[in-house]
Amino acid sequence: MENEQKTEKQKMLAGELYLAADLELAAESKRARRLLESYNRTSIDEPEKRSQLLRDLFGSVGESPSIVPPFHCDYGSHIHIGDRFYMNYGGVILDCNTVHIGDDVLCAPYVQIYAAYHPTDPTVRLTGKELAAPIRIGNNVWIGGGVIICPGVTIGDNTTIGAGSVVVKDIPANVIAVGNPCRVLRPV
Repeated sequence: MENEQKTEKQKMLAGELYLAADLELAAESKRARRLLESYNRTSIDEPEKRSQLLRDLFGSVGESPSIVPPFHCDYGSHIHIGDRFYMNYGGVILDCNTVHIGDDVLCAPYVQIYAAYHPTDPTVRLTGKELAAPIRIGNNVWIGGGVIICPGVTIGDNTTIGAGSVVVKDIPANVIAVGNPCRVLRPV
């Protein structure tokens, strides 16, 4: 399929330049914002409602999801979480491409997962076009407070990412990684 024949959504998910202001994408974003408004207004006494709203919002959801409001995302439908996912206050997932999160992943407050990014070429950036790259987080991963996970990153199973880290490259399984940029400190 030629790039001109692809929808903006298809371009976005293919990692190509796309226009986020496209009508289809704007409608999907609006749908997500409505669900997020409802989710972020729920109380701790409404776990079933929270779980159902996450199932309505996300592409797929495992058993026993828990995200402490407030939570924000772009579309929701490109997020796939495994069993027993936990995200503390202030979580952000910019899911302009797929974000796959395994089982037993724990996120401290203010974790930010960004599949979206903008061109570094200033002339291309002025066109309003954006880019996105998929993110994959393995099973049994602990992500410390304030961590930023950048587009296109994979984090392996059983890994811990230290608080305040900025993850710009893949991190292997079974390690503790910290820093800006995040790098392997030692095996677990």
